[in-house]
Amino acid sequence: MIRGFFRLVGLLLLAGGFIFMVYDGARWVADQTLRFTQFGQFWNDIHQSSQQAFRAWVESKAPWLWTSVIRVVLEQPVFAVLGVLGILLILLFRPRKPLIGYSRD
Repeated sequence: MIRGFFRLVGLLLLAGGFIFMVYDGARWVADQTLRFTQFGQFWNDIHQSSQQAFRAWVESKAPWLWTSVIRVVLEQPVFAVLGVLGILLILLFRPRKPLIGYSRD
């Protein structure tokens, strides 16, 4: 049950990444300039105070984590971040391979 839920969330994240890829591609066709929507900018547009609260929390726990890891993720395109998270969830929660020669009763 939980495995199916996380696979569904992974599929939705993958679909969201595809939607942002199409959005950035349509903007490229319209403007003739290739600009990707950054994940940090997208998060800021959705809910700015949560991003600031998350930054304060991370900097209070481990300041090096914000500068070396999270800031790099926030500068990546939205379609790449959502796509990678979706693929990871789908792969981590995939069904187990059946055992050969054994029955599961």
